[in-house]
Amino acid sequence: MVKTKIAVLVSGGGTNLQALIDAQKSGILHSGEIVLVASNKENAYALKRAQENGIKAVFAKDEEALLKIMEAEGIELVILAGFLKILSSEFISAYENRIINIHPSLIPSFCGKGAYGLHVHEMALSYGVKLTGATVHFVNEVPDGGQIIAQKAVEILEGDTPEILQRRVMERAEWVLLPQAAEMISEKIAKGKK
Repeated sequence: MVKTKIAVLVSGGGTNLQALIDAQKSGILHSGEIVLVASNKENAYALKRAQENGIKAVFAKDEEALLKIMEAEGIELVILAGFLKILSSEFISAYENRIINIHPSLIPSFCGKGAYGLHVHEMALSYGVKLTGATVHFVNEVPDGGQIIAQKAVEILEGDTPEILQRRVMERAEWVLLPQAAEMISEKIAKGKK
């Protein structure tokens, strides 16, 4: 079977990357293969995670360098997994409808510029919503503005702190949803190559 070549872009620890690696090992992600992990941060722990799993790991200081590496690797799908940098329209158009992102809320709530990481959970708690979750969406020029692929809701409980809520959203939504969406898009791309 011809697999879709995936690049995962990360900036930090790589917990969502680990969920994707685990999904690949268990067979949940079988139509695609993570062949590259790239970070805009030289000391991102995610690069170590990739190396420990036999995946090429690179630090790319700018988009131009990243695009060259991705082209050389034949990348067909880009997954943003905690990549804390807004991509340029040139980069996005080079991989139009081939870049997906995981966001830790139910878009259109608590999203857009400045809504990332713990900030999103702080926003949800201060607003007083009873449900939050995660959204996988295509990336376009508008931060968190691309077409929604999948969403999963997570209950907010009495006494939640932003940290507790962040962990619950990761475990119950992000780590489930991202591998499923990666498989779904990889399968479509792989079928298109036949």
